[in-house]
Amino acid sequence: MDLDPTEMTPVINRIKRAQGQLAGVLRMIEEGRDCEDVVTQLAAVSRALDRAGFAIISTGLRQCLTNGDDADSLDVKKMEKLFLSLA
Repeated sequence: MDLDPTEMTPVINRIKRAQGQLAGVLRMIEEGRDCEDVVTQLAAVSRALDRAGFAIISTGLRQCLTNGDDADSLDVKKMEKLFLSLA
């Protein structure tokens, strides 16, 4: 299933912010910043990417259900694998 690009705008923005945060983490490491600060920022990047992933999965699932796709055609194992890949 293809995702609707217009619905992905918030996800794209979230990923771009995470990209900026990750660049900041690299800069912090290069500057020799405090370990706790670096790890805190790295955790924030990780959470942002996880949220983007969950948003993509939930949007795709919603599209399947609202477009009237046959519920039997939903690959439950595949959806489960996608969710677990972010866990």
